[in-house]
Formats: sequence, C-alpha cells, structure tokens
Amino acid sequence: MSAPVRLAIFDCDGTLVDSQANICRAMIEAFAIEKLTPPTDPAIRRVVGLSLTEAMRALLPEAGHDVHVRLGETYKRAFQGMRGRGQVDEPLFPGIAEALRALDAEGWMLGIATGKSDRGLRHCLETHGIEHLFVSLQTADRHPSKPHPSMALQAMADAGATPESSFMIGDTSFDIGMGINAGCTTVGVAWGYHAADELFDEGAHFVADRPDQLPDILRTALAARG
Repeated sequence: MSAPVRLAIFDCDGTLVDSQANICRAMIEAFAIEKLTPPTDPAIRRVVGLSLTEAMRALLPEAGHDVHVRLGETYKRAFQGMRGRGQVDEPLFPGIAEALRALDAEGWMLGIATGKSDRGLRHCLETHGIEHLFVSLQTADRHPSKPHPSMALQAMADAGATPESSFMIGDTSFDIGMGINAGCTTVGVAWGYHAADELFDEGAHFVADRPDQLPDILRTALAARG
C-alpha cells in the first residue's frame, strides 16, 4: 500500500512574500480615486488574505455591495498600474525559498491558496522562479473568500491528498479558519500580518517563528496524526 500524499498548502501574501507596502499603496490610491477617506495601513493589513469584495466590506462596512465591488475593481486597476510602472516589489521572506525546496526534496506536494488573482499570483511566482514547485494554485478568481474551505479542498483534490495528510500554512486567522474548515492541520506563521496569539486563538495547531522551522513542524505534525 502506497504512503498517503503529503500536501502543504501555503498562503502567499504575508506567508511567502512581503507585499504589504504594495497592498497598502494600491488600497490608498483606490480609495482616493473613489473620493473616499483611505483606511490606515494597520486596517489594510488586517484584511490581507480576504477576497477584494470581502476586504472592502471589512474596510467600509457602511457602504453597499455595489460600492465594495466597484472599489475592488478600482484597487485592481491601481495595482496593475503600479506593476506597469515597475513599482511593485514582493520579496520572498528570508528562508522561504529554502523551506519550500526542502519540503519538495522530501517528497511533499505543495499548493497555494491565496486572495491574489490568478494573474497576480503567477507573476509573483514566476518573478521568484518557484512556480514549478507547486502542483495546485488556487486564487480568489475561482473561489469564495477565506475562511471558506473551497481553495484548500480543491488543492487537496488536485494533489490527490486527504485532510489527514494535508496542512494549511498561513499568517492570518482567515488562513487558519480555512484550514480548519477543510479538516487540515493548521500551521500559523509569525512573520506575517496577524499576531501569533491571534492565530492560536483561531485554532492554529502550531505557529512557526521562522521559515526554517516549517519542515520540522510538518514532520512532527504528520507523525502526530498517525
């Protein structure tokens, strides 16, 4: 009998790459274009990981759905304009590339579940030369917003994995909630946009302080699940 597929599903923004400066700049520009008072940077960081419409609803709860959708489209155009001007910088967190390659060398399958668009995710991964490491790329273009489990479930289906051998790794409570809803073991990361205490409060089974801890955490978690 073959061993079960081991799948590690990663969030992108705040987990693989540090994109907060780009997101905050584009969000402020979008609000300015729509003649709305822009949110603060901390408020923007709180919604990273949600789909755009859900993020706008959280930032502007008094507005209607049509405003949230329009503001999301304005944000997309603002971000694309920044990218066209060469103003988008999404560096990998130190140690992430090494952790991904270590897991790949050990035979783990890797996936991504992100609030980014298909276009934005592929550009990010191609820029860093790591797109070939992932067997499943799930984005907000084709799924409900986190913490709905749809992205994680599709990643499992793509990899042929079960919840018992799948792990959701992310920096926000939305990632942890999605993983729990999908039946995965959840691993928070402390270098992103939500505090470690918040991740544990949401139900994270583990929280990594550094990327180089991830392979050991996943091995330990997998052994504990039997």
